[in-house]
Amino acid sequence: MRITAIAAMVLMVGLSGCMPNNHSGDPTSVTTTKKGGAVESELTWQKAKAQSQAMEQEIANLIPEDKMVKIEQKATGILFECGEAQHLWKGSTTVTLTEGTEPEPLVKEIEAHYQDSRFNIKTSTSVTGNYRIQLRSPDTSENYIIVKDGPGEVRIASGSPCFTLSEGIYPGGDF
Repeated sequence: MRITAIAAMVLMVGLSGCMPNNHSGDPTSVTTTKKGGAVESELTWQKAKAQSQAMEQEIANLIPEDKMVKIEQKATGILFECGEAQHLWKGSTTVTLTEGTEPEPLVKEIEAHYQDSRFNIKTSTSVTGNYRIQLRSPDTSENYIIVKDGPGEVRIASGSPCFTLSEGIYPGGDF
């Protein structure tokens, strides 16, 4: 899964890397559901990123300190289209576990923590055969995928609610 994710990221960056970045300002936008209904206003890519990263950190902090070596949150992410003129911010955090700590029981503990929460939970098996959960907002595109990502690692991938970029901001590159 890690190779597939890296290949996809390299492809996206490669395709968008030669376009200029214009990430200035604090654009005003409206978050919508996949069906186009308004959910909240004033969501910018900066706010979407901050909210997603805060939630990644909340999830990572559910892993007991004595079972983790470090938490590494990527400073930047990328934008994906999520409807006509809509985008979402995608990022990730990796938790490195202490030697001998099995990731799957920790992923299941995170799943149990979010039962009866604001999220719908979907469980599945990754392409590498690892147990994974997805926390999905019932109202927006916001979601978090938690899965074993190699020996001794748990990866938390995030996707923000959809938002509209202001004119003049190109959605390629790092955000």
